[in-house]
Amino acid sequence: MYLPETLLKQKLLDFLKSDLAWGDITTDLLIPPEKQAEAFILIKEPAILAGLYESIILFSALGIKTESPYQDGEKIKENTKILFLKGKARDILIVERTALNILMRMTSIATQTYKLQEKIKTIGSRSKVAATRKTLPGWGYFDKKAVAIGGGDTHRFNLSDLVLIKDNHLILFGNLINAIKKVKEKISFTKKIEVEVCTPEEALFAAQAGADIIMLDNFSPSEVKKTIEKLEQKGLRGKVILEVSGGINFENILDYAIYNPDIISCGALTHSVKAIDMSLKIIL
Repeated sequence: MYLPETLLKQKLLDFLKSDLAWGDITTDLLIPPEKQAEAFILIKEPAILAGLYESIILFSALGIKTESPYQDGEKIKENTKILFLKGKARDILIVERTALNILMRMTSIATQTYKLQEKIKTIGSRSKVAATRKTLPGWGYFDKKAVAIGGGDTHRFNLSDLVLIKDNHLILFGNLINAIKKVKEKISFTKKIEVEVCTPEEALFAAQAGADIIMLDNFSPSEVKKTIEKLEQKGLRGKVILEVSGGINFENILDYAIYNPDIISCGALTHSVKAIDMSLKIIL
């Protein structure tokens, strides 16, 4: 994933502006404008690093010199100094919390994604871990990039990425097969069609109606197995992408991965993230 640095810098500066408001009154009162300082950022637990690139851009935007022996995606040991800083003390303190928040959240998402994908590999499953759109408003790019760094799939970024017919659409529209038919008549050839289903029978109907992707929503592992068997009996398994979703976590993911669905999506990667512990330390 890539945004031109100018656009990315503007997003990051917007984050900083919301925190800075009319100024850092504590730093203004205590630290002289000419005071120079050095500092480092310490990661306190093992992790897959993410957000380093963004943090460097943000510090650099305020004229702070940065140096790091690491890159995003690397495995980092606990109590490792990942980024060294040099510049105006006031500016380092102003950027501190915004940069740490970015690093702590993105690194956590990347780390959890990596752990889930590695756990799936232990049983030889071909399933791919994916995120969902359960991201913080305005943070979608960063959350999804962290998933990609961790080895997962980003899923759709926004409502225009692909057609996703969900239960509420069908409550309002009606028949599943007619909904797929209408969409196929109107949508561009560049867009895939995904359908959320609640039973193995609905999955079969969706596949027969021409859906590209079928989301098995809140299925038990046994229901996933039954669905795959039904699709195989009809010669349809290889014609659709199967996604399982709903309540999947580190404890139960292998119960699903054993059946090799193409995608296992996990909203908890972004909506329930526990930040990796980091801190910024001034060097005297």
